[in-house]
Amino acid sequence: MNRIFKKNSVWSLLPLAVFFVTYMVTSIIVGDFYKMPITVAFVLAVAVSIIMTTDLSLNKRVELFSRSASDKNIMLMIWIFILAGAFATSAKAMGAVDATVELTMCILPSNMLLSGLFVAACFISFSVGTSVGTIVALVPIASGICAATGLDVGYVVGIIVGGAFFGDNLSFISDTTIAATQTQGCLMKDKFRVNSMIVAPCAVLLLALYIFQGADITYVHQAEDVQWIKVLPYVSVILLALCGVNVMVVLIIGIILCGVIGLAVSSFGIWDYLSSMGEGIDGMGQLIIVTLMAGGMLGMIRYNGGIDYLIDKLTRKVNTARMGELSIAALVCLANVCTANNTIAIITTGDIARDISSRFGIDPRKTASIMDTFSCFVQGILPYGAQLLMASQLSGVTPLDIIPNLYYPFMIGLAGILAIIFRYPARYSRVVSR
Repeated sequence: MNRIFKKNSVWSLLPLAVFFVTYMVTSIIVGDFYKMPITVAFVLAVAVSIIMTTDLSLNKRVELFSRSASDKNIMLMIWIFILAGAFATSAKAMGAVDATVELTMCILPSNMLLSGLFVAACFISFSVGTSVGTIVALVPIASGICAATGLDVGYVVGIIVGGAFFGDNLSFISDTTIAATQTQGCLMKDKFRVNSMIVAPCAVLLLALYIFQGADITYVHQAEDVQWIKVLPYVSVILLALCGVNVMVVLIIGIILCGVIGLAVSSFGIWDYLSSMGEGIDGMGQLIIVTLMAGGMLGMIRYNGGIDYLIDKLTRKVNTARMGELSIAALVCLANVCTANNTIAIITTGDIARDISSRFGIDPRKTASIMDTFSCFVQGILPYGAQLLMASQLSGVTPLDIIPNLYYPFMIGLAGILAIIFRYPARYSRVVSR
């Protein structure tokens, strides 16, 4: 059967264009980036990718799509998503989130309110692996603090949202970390080491700024008894991940600890525990479906020469690893603007980024760090992103009131660019062979 479109041409990227246009244009027209289901946009793109592969029979096309979707790296990523969902929800049901928030608020010095809220957001988001969960937990507290002290709500909420992206970027159980490391084939502890070297100075500088700005502010938190044992699952997950234990083993241990502690302190019964795990797994359903469809669609695009064409265009004037890293950063930023979801942006562009890295000898640990950092930078400042919409809803201010105060996302974006330009960290910026 003759091809309708020439292989290795711009038409090979048609499915990707269909996805971005369907999702972004529709969302702009209706004025809501959450009206158009992202899964539907992917279904349309997948259908186009299958239809345009005319040199294969329909059965062969479906077989190619299925084989690409069930790639071992994608399936491993899905298993991690499943375990992460089960852990996050069972930990929340057991009371770990509330205990962590209470612990953090109790240890904040009254004269370090702004810096304390930033540290709290960083610690909680790093523990729970989600920026949205951190925002939901802390923004109502921040609103009450602003009412009591007269602080600007947009400014304080901006501190919390910024801190929430600290964990979204670095946490071992964050979706973005899982996606970045799995698509690039590197260990989480290695990516954490590289990534933290890039963004940690931003957190330290901001902490110093918030200490200075908040030195004269006082606020008394109505402390409750901290249930220390409920924080144990998060602490265990962090320590085990830092020790290099396989992430699936880490999450399984975390899930077991949640169950044992929750049952021991009567936070829930056995059926409630199992139900919470099921809810967490179900909550990952859309992400799993999108991951499968993205993997299958990109496999079809690769077969039609689209990946090679895109890499050729992106790297035509690129002749150094530095320019290769910049092209990866630009690619993930564009995908994030179009999808309003940093995890999906990483999944969608992961294969392309890996191929660019391979061509220019970029260390996969640096690539994973670049993808995660720039996706969190863009997601952190998107007025139609889930994080800012949630923060706006909980605080009563508009996303535009919060964006000028998002120092941390802007700083990690700048730090990411400087790390590329100045080849930092040097150890992970050397040209490598794959």
